Amino acid sequence: MATNPIHRSYQAPCPGCGAPVNFTSAQSTHAVCGYCQSTVVRDGDTLQRIGKMAELFDDHSPLQLQTSGIWRGQAFTLVGRLQYKYPEGTWTEWHAVLADGSTAYLSEDNGAYVWATPVATPATLPAAQVFRVGASTTISGQAFAVASNMQVLLLAAQGELPHLPALGQAFAMVELRSQGAASSGTKTSGSQIGSQLIGGGSESERVLSIDYSSTPPTCCMGQPVRLEDLKLSGLKEASSKTEKGRQFNCPNCGAALTVQLDTSQSMTCGSCNSLIDLSGGIGGELKHALQDEPVRPLIALGSSGELQGAVWQVVGFQHRMGIDPSDPDEHFGWEEYLLYHPKRGFTFLVDSTEGWSLVKPATGAPVMSANGQSASYLGARYTLKESYQAETSYALGEFYWRVSRGQKTSNRDYVSGSSLLSSEQSADELTWSVGSKIDSATVAKAFKLEGQKELFKRADVGPASASAAMSVRTLIIIFVLLLLFAVLMSRCSSCDPQVENCSSGSGFRSSGGSFGGFSSGGGHK
Repeated sequence: MATNPIHRSYQAPCPGCGAPVNFTSAQSTHAVCGYCQSTVVRDGDTLQRIGKMAELFDDHSPLQLQTSGIWRGQAFTLVGRLQYKYPEGTWTEWHAVLADGSTAYLSEDNGAYVWATPVATPATLPAAQVFRVGASTTISGQAFAVASNMQVLLLAAQGELPHLPALGQAFAMVELRSQGAASSGTKTSGSQIGSQLIGGGSESERVLSIDYSSTPPTCCMGQPVRLEDLKLSGLKEASSKTEKGRQFNCPNCGAALTVQLDTSQSMTCGSCNSLIDLSGGIGGELKHALQDEPVRPLIALGSSGELQGAVWQVVGFQHRMGIDPSDPDEHFGWEEYLLYHPKRGFTFLVDSTEGWSLVKPATGAPVMSANGQSASYLGARYTLKESYQAETSYALGEFYWRVSRGQKTSNRDYVSGSSLLSSEQSADELTWSVGSKIDSATVAKAFKLEGQKELFKRADVGPASASAAMSVRTLIIIFVLLLLFAVLMSRCSSCDPQVENCSSGSGFRSSGGSFGGFSSGGGHK
């Protein structure tokens, strides 16, 4: 167990109820009484009550106050918690006190974690509105990409804190991301990058968060971490996370529904297929949209499967469509399964005509070439495969962002061997996803569906030598068959890309779909 990093603690009675309020860090200026929820500010050895804090929502986090661990050989303890809301979801920041008396934050967003430390605010830092999502900028001589620029607000807090925004008042939060240099100084293969990101990220990635709730703004520099690497002790017992889900009636048909994940921002009704917006909270008026032409996923919601050494549960499913901006009549469809793991958060299993892939939102920002035809990420170079407009056409299950039919993003897909890199940009956020292709038989086996493995077969990756070894006669036959197929496709098509993984339009298209899932919101990933 890590040694508690306490140098000089301070305790005083709460001005609201008289219960003891503890300060373990000299840098903590605020605290929330654990008994009456009074918000108190510390002035020397005196506490002043400035209001009452809202109740925390249960985010099913494995972390809690007084959880301790090790960061780069130094002990730390979690002494405070801040819960924030942005337009598409929520996230939590844990205030950590280290053995040397310094402070840090462990940001938790849907199972992804970033360890961040305060840094000096540059004197020339521009106003929040100057940062344009997707643009490049330089802060203190370091290049960043603007990943998000959103209005956020504090929902609740707990414990002791060095900084406390006004409760319920919106303010700007800007997030900048940098790829950084590969830690080893050598080129990283695509498959290594895919496994790194599914596992939790690379230490060379950096996230600079700028909080405009104060003047001057406060800045923190972070990098992705895995809970397993922090050697944590004092985590919540597993039994404390098996609480009953929230229940309510479908606003369209009245069927009884249960929300399994407390962080879900949208879900679908199993009876009428309505897509329901949960972002306003259950108890208020729930927005919903009817969905026609239901799509049946190959992998049932609730199924569990082991991929890359972890057991994932299918909690959401989307059918999406791609549109070529240069040819609006060119459409293609693909499907995405949202997978959940209690300690690794969310990842996406993507099913397209070109095969299956496993991808996860990246913490860092790849560097695109000036002409956009290539991108570099953690020492590997990716080549642009295609650019298109993506749109959600159908959804099932629960999602940690607000899903709506017709939700659109601008996408770019890059490839490097079997490794995949994808960007999705909306008005408020630019999200990069990285991963790699996996064999269809692996997917079927993972979810114990070997008996249906024929249904999973796609254009799976095979040895490059296989195509080279084909005879000239075989190539001629394939060419003739493709020519006949192209003629048939030009005359008619029975495939509807809105409900199937296929392509349509005036010409033949062999491409699949997005390599990454839409991860709306999610600062601090």
